[in-house]
Amino acid sequence: MTEDPRAAEQRPEHQVRIGQGPRNRRELMVKVLWIGVWLIFLSSPVEDLASGHHTLAATVAGGIGLAVFVTAYLTLVFRNIGRSFAPRVVVSLLAVLGVLAPLLTYTLGGAWVGLFIYLSVACGATLPVRAAFWAIPAATAVMFLVGLRWHEKPDESLLLVPLIGFAMVGVGQLIRTTVELRKARATVAHLAANEERLRLARDLHDLLGHSLSLITLKSELAGRMLPDHPDKAAQQVADIEQVSRQALVDVREAVTGYRRPRLAAELAGTQVALTAAGVTAEMPAEPDLTGVPEEAESVLAWALREAVTNVVRHSGADKCLVQLTHRQTLDGPMLELSVEDNGSGGAGNGPGNGLTGLTERLEKAGGTLEAGRIRHGFRLVARVPAVVAGDVGSGA
Repeated sequence: MTEDPRAAEQRPEHQVRIGQGPRNRRELMVKVLWIGVWLIFLSSPVEDLASGHHTLAATVAGGIGLAVFVTAYLTLVFRNIGRSFAPRVVVSLLAVLGVLAPLLTYTLGGAWVGLFIYLSVACGATLPVRAAFWAIPAATAVMFLVGLRWHEKPDESLLLVPLIGFAMVGVGQLIRTTVELRKARATVAHLAANEERLRLARDLHDLLGHSLSLITLKSELAGRMLPDHPDKAAQQVADIEQVSRQALVDVREAVTGYRRPRLAAELAGTQVALTAAGVTAEMPAEPDLTGVPEEAESVLAWALREAVTNVVRHSGADKCLVQLTHRQTLDGPMLELSVEDNGSGGAGNGPGNGLTGLTERLEKAGGTLEAGRIRHGFRLVARVPAVVAGDVGSGA
């Protein structure tokens, strides 16, 4: 594929991408809602402030403290879903939560005990595992002691606070593992590219080393023979021409083999690339390419590569359907590739350079291209002859 995958987890349609920041407005809204829904535990402190049981000064102070607490919590947890803060910032924000949770609960009442849930979540989501294993039980113990100030009996909060905190430790481990997996895959892709370059260099050396050495030798011989034996020198020059032409043919064949993509390989790469980009992919089974010309197969592979590149880079889609179908048409049997997504179709008003070049490739191979927006996304359909042109008449 033209774009190496940087990530490789598969997610359902409405699941937040693990360990990565949002790519578009929709994913940002999903993450905001996912985090915001858990703010339901703040209903008790809000009701307590609105009840009028406190003095005006206490109500104002409690409101400011609650606003600071929520701001620090959302800043800390939301940012650590993707790119984390520096350790010093994390510790500072946790210190704010660790001070405000017991202070507000101790001074304003047992209705504020729910703040310890957010403190536990923040510790589990942002601290290293060893530190979290100490911080979460400590937050639970402080909650219990502060609750005694208001004669709060141990209830489900005593179990909920450590349970949610340690659950977030697991989520944090999952995020870190996913990020490390992305880095490892990027490293593997880089190493594979380097290995391919080395293989190409070796092949070119094997192809050209002998030919260039022979050309050099014969050139020297021709130079020495030219004054006294022009006929023999002319023969050497003819040999040089023949060797150079054969070397050029070998290089062209080698480069063509490297540049010509295979449809089966592109389908496998497509599955990896779409999954890595967080796009749910529906792929065809192993394609039956019996009798399909190499040029037609290569053009379809280019079409698949271009279509998937557009899906990953520009569409903002989260679903992609790839179909490969044999069809019988008035022009003979055709092999049809369809790539359909539910994205925006990109920002351009007309076909880009990629689609224009792809259309030219398909026309040269006797195929056609259809691409455009549909009701719920964008679809590209490429068709090429499924048999060699000379076999169509004999088959009829």
